[in-house]
Amino acid sequence: MSLFIASLNSGSNGNCYYIGTGEEAILVDAGISCRETEKRMKRLGLPMSNVKAVFISHEHGDHIAGIEVLARKHSLPVYITTRTRPHVKLNTALHSFESHVPVQLGKLSITAFPKYHDAVDPYSFVVECDSVRVGVFTDIGIACEQVIRYFKQCHAVFLEANYDEEMLDKGGYPYHLKKRIRGGEGHLSNTQALELFKTHRPPFMTHLVLSHLSRNNNDPALVQSLFDQHAGNTTIVVASRYKETAVYAVSDKGAVNMPVAIPVSLMKKRPVKDQRSQLSLFG
Repeated sequence: MSLFIASLNSGSNGNCYYIGTGEEAILVDAGISCRETEKRMKRLGLPMSNVKAVFISHEHGDHIAGIEVLARKHSLPVYITTRTRPHVKLNTALHSFESHVPVQLGKLSITAFPKYHDAVDPYSFVVECDSVRVGVFTDIGIACEQVIRYFKQCHAVFLEANYDEEMLDKGGYPYHLKKRIRGGEGHLSNTQALELFKTHRPPFMTHLVLSHLSRNNNDPALVQSLFDQHAGNTTIVVASRYKETAVYAVSDKGAVNMPVAIPVSLMKKRPVKDQRSQLSLFG
């Protein structure tokens, strides 16, 4: 079975990532409006009815701005840590999760692990179905041992490449903000992300979606070029802060590796046999 993935938006203006099968899915974060989430999923052929829950990585506005309306309108359970919960305005079904303890939603298994970021209780996620694993590793100050451990297990990853060091140095941000961004609890630079990819990419990784690029301190063309040089058999995608990506099919077979939109809503279920025979910050 394949997992289908798409970035609906990625950046300090809003983050939202889709991971699922042809029948059930989750969103990681809901940093764009409910209306935009619906519009972008519709353009991709992803039915909102597929979404079974939203997992919140942390409380910063670019990750939760749309969650209240989205969850209420579509009656979606929200998974959030008990420490983050008081910082998010929500009037819907809330569920907690714990470090390294999988949450099972249908065929999807979602495992969270803590990360370095200047939030109350920030987490990254790995979504698994039938041994296919997709990671969402954004808003991380450093590629710590846990990031490396889970990165090595993934067939696809949304990986932060927030800033170019030279652009940040020469840019107009005040010193304290520059220090915060690269201080170990801010964001991952292009160089740090590339080093993680080059050193720890598993041979079966088919897709790397570079995410949360800074508007002021990075350049999508630069990031694409930098990673393409080391891509090998991995498809490199740079997620936009203005629109959705295509939908990508991620398989443990290492098979079709094409950046084309896949209208999941058009996928047909297999017939069931007769029973008798047979889960802003930093610009």
